[in-house]
Amino acid sequence: MDIAFDFLDGALDLALLDGDLETDDGLRTAVALSLLCDRRAEPDDIIPDGTGNRRGWWADAISDRDGDRWGSRLWLLDREKALPEVRSRAEAYAREALDWLLEDGVAAEVEVTAETLDREVLWLLVIIKRGDGRSIADRYQYVWR
Repeated sequence: MDIAFDFLDGALDLALLDGDLETDDGLRTAVALSLLCDRRAEPDDIIPDGTGNRRGWWADAISDRDGDRWGSRLWLLDREKALPEVRSRAEAYAREALDWLLEDGVAAEVEVTAETLDREVLWLLVIIKRGDGRSIADRYQYVWR
């Protein structure tokens, strides 16, 4: 069971129920964290702010499986324009971040579709199909600066 998160005013925040932390026994919190936490950039990725900071989660260095990484590389799109090839990269980065669902047998299928509804917001529609036929679908937004 995870602590549940809610989207409030475009930001991810802890969900409360009657003054206590709400829990999530589904996948919504795990998916949100997978997409919205920064995964370490690959050596050939271009860092958007021009620094050498490849970011990433510190615990990747001590993961149980060699090369196992947490989060997404969506942060690399920070200064990109709303172009079709950038949407394709966003879909690839999101799928990469959610691959663990398939590898661990949590999901039978993961679908990601990226779209831009205006110049500054990238929307990701994520549909996760479980082996028992149940599915969840959520939209996540990434704001370009």
